[in-house]
Amino acid sequence: MRKASLLTSLRVIARGSRNWISAKPIVVSFEVTDSCTCYCRHCDHGGPADESKNLKPADYRRYMEALNPCVVQISGGEPLMREDVVEIVRNVKNGGSIPYIIMVSNWSHMTKEKYLQLREAGVDQFNVSLDFPDNRHDSFRGLPGLYDRLCEVVPELAKLGHDDIVLNCCIHSENVPEINRLADKAKEWGVNICYSAYSARRTGCKELSPTAEQLVQLHEHFEKVNTRRDETNWIVSAPTTLTETKKFFEEGKMTGCQAGHRFLVVLANGMLQPCSMVFEKFTLEEQQKLAREFPSRNSCDECYVAIRSNLDKSFPQILRENVSRYFSAKAT
Repeated sequence: MRKASLLTSLRVIARGSRNWISAKPIVVSFEVTDSCTCYCRHCDHGGPADESKNLKPADYRRYMEALNPCVVQISGGEPLMREDVVEIVRNVKNGGSIPYIIMVSNWSHMTKEKYLQLREAGVDQFNVSLDFPDNRHDSFRGLPGLYDRLCEVVPELAKLGHDDIVLNCCIHSENVPEINRLADKAKEWGVNICYSAYSARRTGCKELSPTAEQLVQLHEHFEKVNTRRDETNWIVSAPTTLTETKKFFEEGKMTGCQAGHRFLVVLANGMLQPCSMVFEKFTLEEQQKLAREFPSRNSCDECYVAIRSNLDKSFPQILRENVSRYFSAKAT
């Protein structure tokens, strides 16, 4: 997370503390559509999908009242494919300073007008997917011209000075050598960067899991990333997150997942899932059952996705890394 006022920071801490105790989620990911403009090799979404059962914008207010998370991630599919995505954001925010809203998108449909509308509606942070610092990004995403579009629109919107754009790099076998060149690209464009771990559970494609030789490179790249940190926190991934990401790749697993309790996913049709890769479904009214029963029987250790990597820590550590490091004490 990037920046918020002191008052908002305190409210996030208070809500997070209550949710931690009451089995409410800290983070909720709303997958607002299953459709996507891309056909990414590491993702199980791609292309058009049936939109007839999608939640309407006003429905999200009911989910927010029931779940009351600190942080909301709006994703898909590609969320910008929904013409009413601004209204969805407005209903999630509902006039408040929290939740902190992160939109995860490939930015194929982003424009200056849409960016400003989404900011006004309540998006606090824009995560832009980037796999390679060149046109290889297009082939990996299955969308010709995407990288050239990012080269145009990301720097243009970064120059507006809101410091709310984060490049999101999912690490896999093919882009391990590019980890610091991706950071270079973030610097060039005037934005921030975070890293997450590829999981074969989503697609079954184990060829994208880094090899032992590539893990040596990964360690070297993470060491260099850590030397590039400064007071602006433009490297959004905490050092401990990078350490645990490397551990996940080395061991091929990560136990102790708190999906369903600390975080959950709301599908486009309104059903709840513990995470995007465990396909047990619950109604909104069954949220407490999900939080109470699923974590105790969850044996899945096959991912270390971004949401999990930020929440698989003690509560004091979460506050220190996800509040104090990225939230400012300035007045709005």
